[in-house]
Amino acid sequence: MTKLVLRSAKKRRSKRVRAKIKAFGRGRKLSVFRSNRCIYGQIIDLTSGKTLVAISDRVLSKEDKKISGLTKKEKAFEVGKKLAELALKLKIGKIVFDRGPFLYHGRVKSLAEGARQGGLKF
Repeated sequence: MTKLVLRSAKKRRSKRVRAKIKAFGRGRKLSVFRSNRCIYGQIIDLTSGKTLVAISDRVLSKEDKKISGLTKKEKAFEVGKKLAELALKLKIGKIVFDRGPFLYHGRVKSLAEGARQGGLKF
């Protein structure tokens, strides 16, 4: 496959996911970005478009040194748990999960499971 085909497939997936979230209307969403090295999660208010809570495994590894020895999936799980903890402090309990162009498996799934275990409702 060429780069152009892959890029258009990512755009189609992202557009499809975000259309469902837009139909949800008001509330908050948990947006995930995954790079080759790191994973990022942020909770965004859908009405104002402002980021309420954000965290990544890079930030988490600076705060907590024990996370540096974990695998990428385990780090993603810890990021999800910490994100849920920060969200619950702001009294955010119910969210919509926005995986963007990424498939729901591996690190993205692990982050979602960590957030669920931390107390967020999807």
